[in-house]
Amino acid sequence: MNIDTDLEPDPGFWADIVAIESSLPPRDPVAQVTDIAAVVAVHTAEQYACVAAARSDAMAAAAPHACTDDMIDRSLRLELAAALRITEYAAGDLMALATALVERYPAAWDALHGARITDQHARFLVDVLDSVDPAIGSRLIDDAVSLAERLPAGTFRRRLRDLATAATAEALADKHARAVDERRVSVAPAGDGMSLLTAYLPSVEAHAIFDRLTRMGKAIAGHRTGRDGADAALATPGAASADEVPPDERTLDQVRADILGDLLIDGRCDGHAPAVAGIRPTVVVTVPVLSLLDDSHAASEPATVEGVGPVPIDQARRLSGGATSWLRVLTHPETGAVLSVGRHRYDPPPELRRLVRWRAERCMAPGCVMPASRCDIDHTVAWFDRGNTSADNLAPLCAGHHTVKHHGGWTVVQLPDSGGVVEWTSPYGRRYLVEPERRMPVFRAAEPSERAAPSDDRAAPF
Repeated sequence: MNIDTDLEPDPGFWADIVAIESSLPPRDPVAQVTDIAAVVAVHTAEQYACVAAARSDAMAAAAPHACTDDMIDRSLRLELAAALRITEYAAGDLMALATALVERYPAAWDALHGARITDQHARFLVDVLDSVDPAIGSRLIDDAVSLAERLPAGTFRRRLRDLATAATAEALADKHARAVDERRVSVAPAGDGMSLLTAYLPSVEAHAIFDRLTRMGKAIAGHRTGRDGADAALATPGAASADEVPPDERTLDQVRADILGDLLIDGRCDGHAPAVAGIRPTVVVTVPVLSLLDDSHAASEPATVEGVGPVPIDQARRLSGGATSWLRVLTHPETGAVLSVGRHRYDPPPELRRLVRWRAERCMAPGCVMPASRCDIDHTVAWFDRGNTSADNLAPLCAGHHTVKHHGGWTVVQLPDSGGVVEWTSPYGRRYLVEPERRMPVFRAAEPSERAAPSDDRAAPF
């Protein structure tokens, strides 16, 4: 701090100021970033308003000349691209987003202008709501803005898609049937002696295929998958030991591609480690119990598949009664669930592992959307710190966030009696609450006053 003693109001004034400044905590750089982000959000909203106004003015000015809307948009798009030094494609995207926010979703524009949501939230909102019937979009806008103000962008997009799909659940079966008729496999050259093999398949089957390729790939590459099936396969009696199998230097993507080729061409994987032989896909299907029984209930509460989203109730019924490779979970809690094994063992039993994954559905780090099926099951309070192997001390974390939790300076706790809510505290002291997809009920022993027998003048509570 530069001090001009000639301008000092009183003797020692500047010395006092310096002492006060030195006692203040250092400026939080993340706070600076968020402050700037808020200013950017406000200016972005203003830019959208100006673009929408320019388009409206251009439409009004061209009306007497009988110009088509397309010609007016092309003219304005060219001018915006030239003025902003961006591509015409980007200018067209800017115009479309500005028109949507200002004219169709003003509540979202207002939230952006107030820096309560980010530009990414606004883009996701327009993408999802524009994909449904306008009447449904108008009905969902208030809930969409409320979600955007509370959730990270990635989680917000997933939740909004679920809302939109649930709102159109009655037509889901018909749309799915029409889409299934378009299933196909195609191949296109990609250069350098490579090609793209593309399969357009029902989402459940596609995710099951990718799940099996991933689990087999991880077993081959020597990664610990954290998956029950893969762990079991690695421990299969008679499997080759680590000394017998040479180290595999391929990446997981490369191994997945090689396995796909082997399975489709030869129908087997003899060229790979024996550990992969018994691996089969696992897909989690969650069905509200009343939806299984009543189509009208299924219209408002559809069945969901992890990593896919809502599926037609007829397909969910088939999966719920199908093979053992499908994990069937009814949202009405069943008795007898294994919730804890305390300090008796480090590895969670398979039932507890599945329950923790089902509860969270995603990595429990802020904003992460990695499916829980591809995550490690982490002890929130480390086992070596006397943490229990129990549902209230376990959460799925992807490999990256698992590392950050232990070595990135963050403090992570699972809130007591919260049903699975995890609190992350950053190195700068910020707190972020991550809620699971499905909170588990919390059971407590009744207080002595609650266990007291009712008096004679009170009706029995049953």
